Amino acid sequence: MKPDEIQLKQASRATLYSLLNLTMLPIVGFISLCLLYRKTTSNTIDRYYVLLGIKTNLYAAAALFLVTALMIFMGGFESPWTWVYVISYFVFVHALFILFATWSMVRSWTGEKLKRSFLSK
Repeated sequence: MKPDEIQLKQASRATLYSLLNLTMLPIVGFISLCLLYRKTTSNTIDRYYVLLGIKTNLYAAAALFLVTALMIFMGGFESPWTWVYVISYFVFVHALFILFATWSMVRSWTGEKLKRSFLSK
């Protein structure tokens, strides 16, 4: 079944909200993503990308909380290692979440789901 134009627009909008949540509008993007979830129906491409965006942003939030907890546990915010953790997190982890959200946005424009890796076949 080929997705219609409305589903493609909503899938694109879902990935945009996911990207906005990761970059400029953290809470607003996630709330918009949750509100868009209510407008989708099951087994459609727009529901797939809404759920993908929600999962991606929840994993990003968990990673952020983990790094913050590690910073506090390893010496607090006055420790000289704090900036090492912060910069490492943003360069490696957060950048990967943004890259993944951008990649899923491009895939949503085609109306196809993300392909599984060759290892899972």
